[in-house]
Amino acid sequence: MMRTIGLLGGMSWESSAEYYRLLNEETRERLGGHHCAKSILLTVDFADIEAMQREGRWDDAAHALAEAATGLERAGADMVLLCTNTMHRVADAIEAAVDVPFVHLVDATARRVAAAGITTVGLLATRFTMEMDFYRDRMRHHGVEVMVPDEPDRTIVHDVIYQELTQGRIEDSSREEYRRIIAGLARRGAQGVILGCTEITLLVGPADSPVPVFDSTRIHVETAVELALGGPA
Repeated sequence: MMRTIGLLGGMSWESSAEYYRLLNEETRERLGGHHCAKSILLTVDFADIEAMQREGRWDDAAHALAEAATGLERAGADMVLLCTNTMHRVADAIEAAVDVPFVHLVDATARRVAAAGITTVGLLATRFTMEMDFYRDRMRHHGVEVMVPDEPDRTIVHDVIYQELTQGRIEDSSREEYRRIIAGLARRGAQGVILGCTEITLLVGPADSPVPVFDSTRIHVETAVELALGGPA
């Protein structure tokens, strides 16, 4: 029997929709027929969370998301997925608030990168994820070093996420910029590239990169479905 996957979403809703789609596609691929994932989706208001990010109120964000995660557990979730890369900045607080497993996105991604024999990887994500230590330190525990774009390219990557992708805009000019930035990371020695923000997968994919691409969202989902079906986390 499949366990129930709790999705803590709304950051942005485009991200949550992508999680829900991938979750059900992965379940159907594994089980066939009319199977879909047993899941519960709880969404927060991204406007509130984005203001906390911008104002550096990470403790407030941790409290809000930890409270939401306990709501998922009370509703019957057997595990919790935080459907965003950036807010894994407060993952420890969320994990501590629940008794069910918290499926950590960075751990899942790092294991996949390391299994591919890659030791240096480029990261495209929000400014918070690229510039704070929480992502790179967690990756380093798995033997993977993280490389991020230089300025002004970090600003371009961040602004495209917040000004376009999280608002449902997909611009060809931004796709070209991302391709240029990915190529630059590869020239600097990145053996692969992590798409470290769910919405980025709406813009670019493996065909846009000269090195292997690791879609953190898809990896997170695959890990969760494996766990829900009784496999290893």
